[in-house]
Order: sequence, then C-alpha cells, then structure tokens
Amino acid sequence: MKRVPIRRLFATYRPNSFHYTQSPSPSWQLGQGAPEFLEKHASIPKKTWIMSETSSKDTYRILTSCIVPRPIAFVSTLATDGTPNLAPFSYFSMVSHNPPLLSISFNLSPKRPKDTRENILSTKEFTVNIISEAFVEAANVTSVEAPASVNEWNLSGLTMESSAEVKPAMVKESHISMECELHFSHDITDLKSSEITNTLVLGLIKRVHVRESVLTADRTQVNPAHLNPVARLGGLTYAKLGDGFDLARPSWKTIRETVEKKDKTAS
Repeated sequence: MKRVPIRRLFATYRPNSFHYTQSPSPSWQLGQGAPEFLEKHASIPKKTWIMSETSSKDTYRILTSCIVPRPIAFVSTLATDGTPNLAPFSYFSMVSHNPPLLSISFNLSPKRPKDTRENILSTKEFTVNIISEAFVEAANVTSVEAPASVNEWNLSGLTMESSAEVKPAMVKESHISMECELHFSHDITDLKSSEITNTLVLGLIKRVHVRESVLTADRTQVNPAHLNPVARLGGLTYAKLGDGFDLARPSWKTIRETVEKKDKTAS
C-alpha cells in the first residue's frame, strides 16, 4: 500500500480548529428532502460489490472506507505473565449506557491471534483510551504486528498511569480513559467454513476518567473542541474534527399537526 510522504503530511497538516457552525440547511422544512443534492448526484451510477463474491481483502478496503469516520479504541491489556500490551482498534463503538457497554471487534490474523484479544479473553480486564491529535504518531506505532514479547509502550514512549479497578494501565496522555472488564465475547466464523475470522468483545465500563480541561462548563460532558480526537478512515488515512453543529431532535408534539395535514393532502 502506498505511503504518504512525510513532507506532504507536514505541508498539509493544520492544528485543530474545531468550531461550531449552523447546520447545512437551517431553513429546511418538513418533507422537503434534498432536491438540489439529488439533482446533482442522482444521474451518477453506483458501483456494486456483491459481498459473497468479493474477496476478503477487497471487502476490507471498501467497508473501511465506507463506514467512516470510525472512533479508535486505544486498548491497554496485560498478558497472563504480566507483559503489557498497547494497540489501537477502529472496529469500536458504544453499545449502551445502561449498562455502560462498549464494543471492540478483533480480526484474527492468519499468522496469529491479536495479543489484545488473547489478553482480554484470558484476564477479563482492559482499558480503552481516546487518542488526541497531539500523540497520534505515538499511538499509531503501536499498531505494528510485533512479537507478543514486545512492549508497545516502549515503542510509543507513552506513559502508564495506574487504574483504580483493573490491572492494565491507562494512557496518561489520553484526556479520556475507561476501565473495563469483559462482559461478553463471541467468535464470528467465515460463512463458507467454520474458521473463526473475528471476535466481538463487549466491555463493561467500570470507571470513566476525563481530564477536567476537556469538560464543558457544566462539567457533565466532553467538549470536542478541547478533546481534539482523531478517527480512522480508509487506507492509511486518519481524520481530525472540523466543524460541528447542533441539530435538535424533533418532537412529535411539535410536528404532529403538520404531518397530519400532509397525510390528508396526500390521500
């Protein structure tokens, strides 16, 4: 896979400038759709991938570039002999807040299973840390497929911080760290064979640690402009936050009369 020259990365990188804007179409009305967008794009044909006929490599390339941006779980674990491990995973999401659960999915390499997967299944404990722009290069180096004996913490130069309820360390540089214990795991097999290709892990979040400098004024949630998180796109590409906007969820009480009038007119 072609790598981006370092000089081009430095030439195009700009420090985070996240700020809030208005939504793209603030005057949008109920039932309006997106006619201008459709007029511009509807005539462009779509290429289709039939998943059952697509190679695993090509499936990976198209899906990881379609399902974007993906948050990154920077996972800290310990092997049964106490060897620490640190690695990033972008098959990662929040599952529920009651109970507080997150999910991480691990691809099983043909060469050997992921150390992080093995450690979680064996010790039942891990931490998930959020990567900010300032240390993305240090986090990225831990994605190397090194022997299990290699300590990725040393490769990255990042700092271990003791957890309160689990044994694996948190990443001190991370503004957000979550202490987790294994809640559920499930192996996923190839549709044409019994070969295990992935393992889905649900982690029960025991504690969430957030640096006060990235909290909102009321200290109830995180301010994305201060967190400066990074996300994964396809290929070698990472992304940072750009503009954000608030868009209120509509209430049925507010739109009910308009919807009923439209329904009567349509019938």
